[in-house]
Amino acid sequence: MSSGFRPGPGGGVIAAFDAAEVSILRSLVSQTLGLIEPGETGDDPLERALGIGPSEQSADPVLARLFPSAYEDSDSAAEFRRYTEATLREGKRADARVMLDSAVPGRSTLTPEQAQAWMRALNDVRLTLGTRLEVTEEIHDEIAGMPEDDPRYPVYVTYDWLTYLQDTLVRALW
Repeated sequence: MSSGFRPGPGGGVIAAFDAAEVSILRSLVSQTLGLIEPGETGDDPLERALGIGPSEQSADPVLARLFPSAYEDSDSAAEFRRYTEATLREGKRADARVMLDSAVPGRSTLTPEQAQAWMRALNDVRLTLGTRLEVTEEIHDEIAGMPEDDPRYPVYVTYDWLTYLQDTLVRALW
């Protein structure tokens, strides 16, 4: 298993992943990217050109988690979403692409910018997986008490590993 991230030269970070870990990371980030790719824009050509999108929050719990309402008031939340979600989606896609491009087997050094993109992309992957698994604060107790032959065990352990990676990345950057 990966030892996580550690501080690198010039404010960057160093990581070492084996081929299996890279495969898992690439698969998970690709799945997350697939969820955020198809963002819709309005029917009006000007709205499409400006990236103005729908104002309704997604019924998919993962997308609702990745793009939460900014306001409690539904009208304000809808207006905010309409003008910001396309840009937020593009930022998430860009971060995911950085992670896909720089996740390689062996030792690698990430620039500070790449490390920041990894941190955001890892967070999106964890939010996606955690929402699908309905993760609660008791996740560590659940994993500790779960037999290894439980069909959920590999995905819960993967979620825990992602949490570990994110923690070591945060620590390496600060």
